Amino acid sequence: MARLLITYYSRSGNTARMAELVAEGAREVAGVDVDIRPCSDVSPDDLLAYDGIIMGSPVYYGTMAAELKTLIDESVGHHTKLEGKVGGAFASAGVFGGGVETTVVDILRALMIHGMVVKGDPRGNHYGPVAIGAPDATAQAECRRWGQALAELTRKLHG
Repeated sequence: MARLLITYYSRSGNTARMAELVAEGAREVAGVDVDIRPCSDVSPDDLLAYDGIIMGSPVYYGTMAAELKTLIDESVGHHTKLEGKVGGAFASAGVFGGGVETTVVDILRALMIHGMVVKGDPRGNHYGPVAIGAPDATAQAECRRWGQALAELTRKLHG
């Protein structure tokens, strides 16, 4: 069975809610075991146990929260060992134009440097789900649909 990790940092609860929604969609896919954990409960060594890793963060100064960046920075000891795993990202911000796309792309960039497989989305949020404040009905649907799509890709590549 393929294993998928959804890890995130959340101060207000908005990013945590997005992580739960992504997990809901991912759990609809048979043959994929889905874990959801705050990044403070994930070590770089933990990343090795998963076939797919999805990371989420609120936007701080146009990029990801330091807590998530620390996990990514510490994962350098596993450079090349995450190659071929599925990767994805999502973000929340307080205002429109607050940096959700730059944050998602920054996370994806790090995952691609690890050699991870990143899937774009031609129908919705192209780089990964985003929300302004608490996820509204549209963001909730995007999170679920995207979680399902990444779980399907993880199963195809590693199931």
